[in-house]
Amino acid sequence: MQDGETLTEWQAGSSDEERPANSREKGLNRALHILEFLHATQRAIGIGELAKGLNAPRSTTYTLVRELVGAGLLEMAGDGNRVYFGKKLYLYGMAYMRGNDLLRRGRQEVDTLSRETGETSELCMLQSGRYTIVHSSPGTRPFRISSATGLQIPLPWTASGRLLLAGLERSRIEAMISQDDLMLPDGRKIELDDFIDDIAKARVTGYCVTSGLVDAYTKCLAAPVFSTPGKIEATMCLVVPIDTSEDRTGELVALLRDRAARLSIS
Repeated sequence: MQDGETLTEWQAGSSDEERPANSREKGLNRALHILEFLHATQRAIGIGELAKGLNAPRSTTYTLVRELVGAGLLEMAGDGNRVYFGKKLYLYGMAYMRGNDLLRRGRQEVDTLSRETGETSELCMLQSGRYTIVHSSPGTRPFRISSATGLQIPLPWTASGRLLLAGLERSRIEAMISQDDLMLPDGRKIELDDFIDDIAKARVTGYCVTSGLVDAYTKCLAAPVFSTPGKIEATMCLVVPIDTSEDRTGELVALLRDRAARLSIS
């Protein structure tokens, strides 16, 4: 069924043999789009706004949301007019965490690194073409650096993004990076050639440091975590004040690389 097409029109134009498979596939894709949109939005949202954001018919969106709510995957917010992730997704996520050795050990390493250094520490992965924080532990500084689990950020904005793309061909990198991704929050633009050069340097050095990209007050240190030799599965990161001295930065990079290597599967 195409957007804007009624169920009757769709049924009339489809054979009995192809209709069930096409319907299931279309419904599944739209349900996944709803989940992706909510993840990107990071807040409860009204059905109308959701349908508009997905460029989908409101009636179809309402039907899918109702089914997802009934399955426990989504829940209505307190006002009854907005929808967000449900408890069942949380339980699925916890089960995944228990069953994934890298994430389980990675959470422990990140928490330990944060306690030892006093800095904000993160475990990050590539998800849907975005740098994604899968676990974060805040530092102990009076001035806390914001870092939220589940947050997705354009790859060019981060040190981790340069490592997560290391080893990919230029054509694949270009396919993943939009012009909007190259625009920093303060309006500056990162040139694609410079970004690709940074990726190559990060691959050679085995770590990456970026300063003042997401904001003017922090710099990010990142080291790769390998799932197999040569394949970067994740990164461990430290987010520190931009005025952190070069000596201190060097010490933190060395510690970060050691912990990331310990987490890697050799």
